[in-house]
Amino acid sequence: MNWYDIIFYAFALLTIVSAVGVVFSRNIVYAAFSLLFAFFGVAALYVLLAADFIAITQILLYVGGILVLIVFGIMLTSRANSVEMKKGLLRIAPSVIVAGVIAGTLIGVLTTTKWPSAGTGPPEETAKPIGTLLMTNFVLPFELASILLLVALVGAVIIARREKERRA
Repeated sequence: MNWYDIIFYAFALLTIVSAVGVVFSRNIVYAAFSLLFAFFGVAALYVLLAADFIAITQILLYVGGILVLIVFGIMLTSRANSVEMKKGLLRIAPSVIVAGVIAGTLIGVLTTTKWPSAGTGPPEETAKPIGTLLMTNFVLPFELASILLLVALVGAVIIARREKERRA
């Protein structure tokens, strides 16, 4: 086992433990922080797989955008610490079935796929060709998506302030 394998398994373990922390945490703030480590673990796995553009996108969008939005939503909610998770067989059974099917599918794909051996040459750079395409052929959809996200963020802040003013 070489250093690459050790680092890969360390980040895989971090991702799995953090994801389990998200699922089984009773406190929503702890779940959000576990989600942070899960996102970073996935980004590190992308780096190890030589997918540099996807790794940076993972950090910028999920850690920098989605997770910050979730934390703001938690902090703007006055009853964030009093949220109780509902339990029961009717709620757990479907999720266990779906998780089992997904896990079975992933295990089947992992065991039947012919994976290329390590050391087949230097990894190709992915960020430059994707960035070139994004800023030439797809610049209009890219900018429209950013404006849509900005409008959604401003709308969420306005709705949160109105709710807070009504309660006060």
